[in-house]
Amino acid sequence: MIDLRSDTVTQPTEGMRAAMASARVGDDVFGEDPAVNQLEERVASMLGKEAALFVPSGTMSNQIGIRCHTQPGDELFCDVNNHIIHYETGAPAALNGVMCRTFEGQQGIIDVHHMDGQVKGDADYTPRTRLVCLENTHNRGGGKIYPLETMERVARWAHQQGLAVHLDGARLWNASVATGISLATWCNSVDSVSVCFSKGLGAPVGSALVGPKEFIKRARRIRKMFGGGMRQAGVLAAAAIYALDHHIDRLAEDHIHAKRLAELATAIQGISLGQDSVETNLIFLKLDENLGTAEELQHRLQAHGVLALPTARHTLRMVTHLDVSREQIEHTGQVMRQLLSNRSE
Repeated sequence: MIDLRSDTVTQPTEGMRAAMASARVGDDVFGEDPAVNQLEERVASMLGKEAALFVPSGTMSNQIGIRCHTQPGDELFCDVNNHIIHYETGAPAALNGVMCRTFEGQQGIIDVHHMDGQVKGDADYTPRTRLVCLENTHNRGGGKIYPLETMERVARWAHQQGLAVHLDGARLWNASVATGISLATWCNSVDSVSVCFSKGLGAPVGSALVGPKEFIKRARRIRKMFGGGMRQAGVLAAAAIYALDHHIDRLAEDHIHAKRLAELATAIQGISLGQDSVETNLIFLKLDENLGTAEELQHRLQAHGVLALPTARHTLRMVTHLDVSREQIEHTGQVMRQLLSNRSE
């Protein structure tokens, strides 16, 4: 089966499994797990921040970040298609009591002009605007890379308004590899960052929240409150460390495969690209109505050994990752052409 639903479906490699099996461990709630401590120090250094906190998931990392920056009744700004809006089960409201003010960006990219003049102050009858949340790369934006100059401009503006900036950098590794811009440069202008090890890097579990020491000290307490305190978590941290050692540079292969898959798919009459271009490893394909719905195509592809994910009635998402080869990309294009060529006429 060729699984293109997400880069979260990757299986740990043999080398990663060996690293997990040999990891030295301790009780991380007591701060005594050497592998977790090593991972946190390394990630903080890579992103140019003071400290990091290992957590089970990207959702938890984002929500701890929001909790650290806000109080119940506050408001945050983000793009209407941000991950925290669509894929975190209402957690800003349910866990943190925070309202989300959304803005319609371009493939997930919001700029100062979207938000300028919208910041609420300390009036008794309004929520207080306290935070701007950005996403790089942007999932529902088709793996769009947030332009560095735009991110820095937004951060400068936010800080001038007295707002903090949190970056959901689940796939920040992809942005760095695609642009050649260092992780630390991407993170320099923002206050906190969440990065995932369980997507393109191929680890089975884990994310990290990164920021100033005092921020992470508070975040550690909130992680415990949210049920994220882990004990002998070094077996998981070892997988993330292995991924940092072996799986960052190879993300370029995923980007090449994604561009090739988009090329093959859009050569079929009735299929177009649902984004400006393919910049990283996510592809959104739009289907003409005569080709049927995305869900129908999903089932037909699955019957031929290819898994994909409908995201709208006529939109299908495909994601390349380390368990998908160039040969499988070519085969997927061939299957799609066989299934759809007759229907497009």
